[in-house]
Amino acid sequence: MRFFSLSFGLPALLGVLLSLCACGGSYTPRPYGYFRVDLPPHSYRSFDSLGLPYRFELSEQARVVLRDAHREWIDIHYPALNGSVYCSYLPVSGNLFELSEDARRIVYKHSVRADGIRESFYENPGERVYALLYDLEGNTASPLQFVVTDSLRHFFRAALYFNHVPNKDSIAPMMDYVRADMLRLIESFQWKK
Repeated sequence: MRFFSLSFGLPALLGVLLSLCACGGSYTPRPYGYFRVDLPPHSYRSFDSLGLPYRFELSEQARVVLRDAHREWIDIHYPALNGSVYCSYLPVSGNLFELSEDARRIVYKHSVRADGIRESFYENPGERVYALLYDLEGNTASPLQFVVTDSLRHFFRAALYFNHVPNKDSIAPMMDYVRADMLRLIESFQWKK
């Protein structure tokens, strides 16, 4: 009686033994990967609408939409990045403290999800521009917010939102790109007389 045929049995037995030996390694988990986002170089244009009490330099990649309900409020859309900066303007009439505290309250509502909140102050006394930039670290709905005021007549507030589930690792390149644009906006900000 024959159990194995040498022409068929030996290669099959060898294949089974090799497959059992191949499974004996340790598994190394791979980090999550994200799609690469090719961002264009920064370029800016002047944004100066006749109906608004302010002007600034704006990214060529962004487009501005005026809001119907509030004529001095705008949305800065980044279609390629699927994000928007929502901007509101209010005149100051003895209520600067209330406006500032309201803006701070809105920022710190994100502290539940934020790993940290950094505040950076900017001033340009020659243009009467004083700004406070909030960098919200972590998986927050809005990773960047800022306020600009002249502390007498004008108050401008802006908040960046991306139109997807917050994930600080996946939006980091886009967030850095828009942050540079917002810094340029703040540095070039001017109140109209």
